[in-house]
Amino acid sequence: MRTEGNGPNPAGGFDPMTPAVPVQPAASEVVELSASTATPRQAGVGVIAPYDFALDRELWRWAPDDVSLFITRLPYVRVPVTVDQAAALSKGKRVGKAVRELMAPEPLAIGYACASGSFVHGLRGERTLRRTMLDAGAPEAVTTSGALIGALETLGTDRIAVVTPYVDSVTDRLLAYLAEHGVGVTSSVGLGLLSHIWRVTYSEVAHAVHEADRPDAQAIFISCTNVLTYDILAPLERELGKPVIAANQVTMWAVMRAAGHRAVAHGQSLIGMAPTGVA
Repeated sequence: MRTEGNGPNPAGGFDPMTPAVPVQPAASEVVELSASTATPRQAGVGVIAPYDFALDRELWRWAPDDVSLFITRLPYVRVPVTVDQAAALSKGKRVGKAVRELMAPEPLAIGYACASGSFVHGLRGERTLRRTMLDAGAPEAVTTSGALIGALETLGTDRIAVVTPYVDSVTDRLLAYLAEHGVGVTSSVGLGLLSHIWRVTYSEVAHAVHEADRPDAQAIFISCTNVLTYDILAPLERELGKPVIAANQVTMWAVMRAAGHRAVAHGQSLIGMAPTGVA
């Protein structure tokens, strides 16, 4: 409750030793909730992220108001962003432990939010990763690379351009994974980074997208969940006249669908498409 000054002094002015007089708030300032107000229903999905993941807030931007994200991280490994790091991030024991740590708040689905960790061992490795998650107790399981294939199928595209922050050896693993799924790659651009990928700016990503685009590319994919993309996907789609999808976007799109919800975004072609079975 607010108070107005100190108490009055008979000699005039205010006496600091006299208690202040409480001031009642105006009726228009009082907001009351009924005791019978319904509590909003809140669902949750789990997210397993790499130890260096720095974009928690970006994932939340695709989450609807009635879904919370339960995010955990894989253990730290002292290697740069290479094939070795991707392989370490996909180890079954580490992923299974992360799933079990997420189960207490009862998520409806769990997403493995790492592109390289889910494509490094190819199609079979991605399927094994999902099976590991399910065996550890995930009610539904998706991976970034599995979500990518699902997104391309939903968009009806099988020939794309690719942008990555990786060195060539990691980018080559992504291209091989896409080939296993019958997805052709018109061109690819890699930034050659070994660390601090989250510091890549929107302008750098947009430049790489324009550099990678080709007339025969039906869509463009921006790899790595540590690359910030939320605000530039819709503008890039308008500029290029084709879908531009990204690792975090496809992950959230897929895990929300698995949980029976829809990701939210304005002007992103993938998010605007109603997934099967979700109203």
